[in-house]
Amino acid sequence: MNYANVKYNDIANGPGVRVSLFVSGCTHHCEGCFNREAWDFDYGQPYTQEVEDAIFEAVGRDYIAGLSLLGGEPFEFVNQKAILPLVRRVKEAYPDKTIWCYSGYTYDKDIMGDMYKKFPVTQELVPLIDVLVDGEFVMSLSDLKLRFRGSSNQRIIDLNKTREAGEIVLWEDTSNLYKK
Repeated sequence: MNYANVKYNDIANGPGVRVSLFVSGCTHHCEGCFNREAWDFDYGQPYTQEVEDAIFEAVGRDYIAGLSLLGGEPFEFVNQKAILPLVRRVKEAYPDKTIWCYSGYTYDKDIMGDMYKKFPVTQELVPLIDVLVDGEFVMSLSDLKLRFRGSSNQRIIDLNKTREAGEIVLWEDTSNLYKK
């Protein structure tokens, strides 16, 4: 797998200060995508053990709220296989830090449907993710006032509460960081 970028102090892709990994490779090709160059699976740098170790170490800093996975598309099969070891390590070492994942795939239809049935890696990865922002970016539904997503069709799903309830539960910001 290649990656497009790592942001070690990101405040745009989930609550608090986060470490964000932007993977390369996406087959959605959404019109108006903010990261078109990352559609190419060969774009960027090779994702190595050294890169994973640097990300893991950065997530451990006291002021870091968690890890965000973006793209490209983290749920492309080749990307799932590459990010799973990092996600495992983070969840085991820092269980109080959240893992957010952004995907153009939908949770109920795509991820928990075809992918979950076909790929054991998906079956292991999904339970380690706390919040999933799902759905393709739709240019006509774009709204700059939306928090942590680009278009109004995208959902911010609290996967922990979703697993408990047995139905999709949307994430609610309880931090009061963005309240007026």
